[in-house]
Amino acid sequence: MFASAFPAADDFIGKVTDVIINPLIYLMFGVAFVVFMWGVTEYVLHLDDEDARKKGARHMLWGVIGFAIMVSAYGIVTLIGTTANSL
Repeated sequence: MFASAFPAADDFIGKVTDVIINPLIYLMFGVAFVVFMWGVTEYVLHLDDEDARKKGARHMLWGVIGFAIMVSAYGIVTLIGTTANSL
């Protein structure tokens, strides 16, 4: 009922999601992946140095946290988009 009353708003929300929000989420996935891989590299290359291993482990942890945040953000955007389209 409401979706037919505001077709321009649905188009605008869809385009903002497709052009701005989704590419930002994908970019942040890439950043989280690079941080995680940097941590793995630091951890593996410095097995004999305790401080460098801790630093690598911290980078891996922050990479995983970044993944979790981006999966949550993508889920929220999808939920909002689905809800807005069903109205």
